[in-house]
Amino acid sequence: MIPLLVSVAILVVLGLIVAGIYNKLVQLKNRFKNAFAQIDVQLKRRYDLVPNLVETAKGYMKHERETLEAVIAARNQASSANQAAAAAPGDPGAMAGLLGAEAALTGAMGKMFALVESYPDLKANQNMAQLMEELTSTENKIAFARQAYNDAVMNYNTTRETFPNVLLSGPMGFGPAALFEVTSEAEREAVKVAF
Repeated sequence: MIPLLVSVAILVVLGLIVAGIYNKLVQLKNRFKNAFAQIDVQLKRRYDLVPNLVETAKGYMKHERETLEAVIAARNQASSANQAAAAAPGDPGAMAGLLGAEAALTGAMGKMFALVESYPDLKANQNMAQLMEELTSTENKIAFARQAYNDAVMNYNTTRETFPNVLLSGPMGFGPAALFEVTSEAEREAVKVAF
């Protein structure tokens, strides 16, 4: 009878350990999903600002149609990549697609802002100045949201890779999550907003 009670007690303790590990991983996974949702909100805000910037610039930059169309195309591509990443936050493929699309958008917007510099009337336009200020604010919010997401992913990945969690995380379906990190020097450069 005592060996049976000891066996049951051991199984109960092991069950509690497994349940604790599972619950902790679920909690951490939900945290990084929530953190990505905050990035998603700010990226959507940026994507909404881009067409307004382009429309404001169109009247002044009639000869720069190609640049303005490139910005809109990059914005649409980034928006689509963001939707894919939002559907699977932490998925390495989705995050890589989002990072690439964001880099293309940043590059296209950088070219547009360089052209804005050569149009003094556009630089003085009140609507353009307000949109640029909103964009700068949004870029800062994206940076903070990215930091929170990366912290949550790091905490999740660290927890799932530590012993004894590493023995159970894979079989329970908790794969590694990808960071939202900048991989190239061109992406590290912030969109220059200057008036």
